[in-house]
Amino acid sequence: MPRTTDGDGTPVPRRLLAAATRLFAERGYDRTSVQEIVEAAGVTKGALYHYFGSKDDLLHEVYARVLRVQQERLDAFADADAPVEERLRGAAADVVVTTIDNLDDASIFFRSMHHLSPEKNKQVRAERRRYHERFRALIEEGQDLGVFSKATPADLVVDYHFGSIHHLSTWYRPDGPLTQQEVADHLADLLLRALRP
Repeated sequence: MPRTTDGDGTPVPRRLLAAATRLFAERGYDRTSVQEIVEAAGVTKGALYHYFGSKDDLLHEVYARVLRVQQERLDAFADADAPVEERLRGAAADVVVTTIDNLDDASIFFRSMHHLSPEKNKQVRAERRRYHERFRALIEEGQDLGVFSKATPADLVVDYHFGSIHHLSTWYRPDGPLTQQEVADHLADLLLRALRP
């Protein structure tokens, strides 16, 4: 039976994911072997296959763990007892911050999504669709209340915001002129300005 933690108590699945994320970011998914992942994590192949059925499963989990966090946070914003404009702005800024916090994961995924099996690809698309639909529902709520303009369809507004987020990995640098919160605030403000009636 594989060990569940290492000497400092780090769970083996977390060590495997950390090693895979670093190697996928440095070398690319297709140029990283299972052997390199287990050596970097300090475990055996048996341990990897105990927790993850394949390298494909590791790639899926790299993205899925970020999306789970983002979905939980979006749900909290959407369900909050606050005006829709405030809830949308909070959600719009938060997804920028959580993406920057996990920039390697996001860039790996968008570079390597085509390597997923058809089944995993379908699963990820469904998870992303659920997230986007919840985000869109906030926009539609504001449009129905007359708080947001209906001039642009909600789907296009969602694509506009997430398009800018998907490109963060190509230009954002922690040592750049803007902090992650400043980037998040600017992008959220742009979204809200675009929705003004």
